[in-house]
Amino acid sequence: MIEKQVKLIPYTVQSIVEHTNETPVGVKLVQAPEIWEKSKYGDGVVVAVIDTGLDTGHPDLKDRIIGGRNFTTDYRGNEAQYEDNNGHGTHVAGTIAASLNQQGVAGVAPKAQLLGLKALTGTGSGNYQWIINAINYAVEWRGEQNEKVRVICMSLGGPEDVSELHQAIQNAVAQNISVVVAAGNEGDGQEETYEYAYPGAYNEVISVGAVSMDLQLAPFTNTHDEIDLVAPGVEVMSTYPDNKYAKLSGTSMAAPHIAGAIALLINLCEKEFNRSLSEAEIYAQLIRRTLPLGFRKSSEGNGFLKLNLLDQITERMNMEEGTSSVS
Repeated sequence: MIEKQVKLIPYTVQSIVEHTNETPVGVKLVQAPEIWEKSKYGDGVVVAVIDTGLDTGHPDLKDRIIGGRNFTTDYRGNEAQYEDNNGHGTHVAGTIAASLNQQGVAGVAPKAQLLGLKALTGTGSGNYQWIINAINYAVEWRGEQNEKVRVICMSLGGPEDVSELHQAIQNAVAQNISVVVAAGNEGDGQEETYEYAYPGAYNEVISVGAVSMDLQLAPFTNTHDEIDLVAPGVEVMSTYPDNKYAKLSGTSMAAPHIAGAIALLINLCEKEFNRSLSEAEIYAQLIRRTLPLGFRKSSEGNGFLKLNLLDQITERMNMEEGTSSVS
């Protein structure tokens, strides 16, 4: 079972461009810029991207990458070579943490650090053992300044419930690492039918479904009873190999919005509480900032991420109090 194939969550390339200079719509929709300053832009938080590798020379990523490793047979199994020969991993990484450098795109957490763990080949496939090895590596990894991984992002999946994969994820969560995964793209557009892909269907992961930029449920997004929340996953602009940029669609594109958001919340909330927070506490802070969109819980979970939601509620309450006192 452990040798069976796991693959990228299917995705669609909408367009590829040579140049852009923008904060992508999805990053704005989850209100990341509103909390950048008080969350230190995610500075110091390490996010492990378990995917097809990273374009280490991309101008928007090169300053964000803290390290990496190859777990596949690509590059003759050279562990030190984790370049992206597919495109998917680079796109995911850009949504998480593309630098604010007055060119290209900005990620949700533009000062977070990326650990590129190549566990899928250039064809977008791999075996479960590679994924398990990458997860375990992320848990044990330490940087030169004793940095630790706080978030794992995986936009991959398969139909098999592999106990060793589940155990590796449970261990990561027990070590206070948030494990963010794409829910899957086997959706049939019907909210009442369930589609399961693993690891997205495990209770311990943060399973992310996709909505469009106008907050409509993406027809391809999986629906099931373990969806935690939704994020932008249709025509998402991000980094792409060879110093390019691309718009891609899929729950693969929704998950990194949440991974980047958690990097921001770790800084924001640990400063507020003046202590380290557990994975469960960070999850609670994430869910506090979701807004129901009116779909079934099996489609949207707790709702759509709005990072500045609590401040907006406070402002609204203060305005109402001011109005009532005047009247």
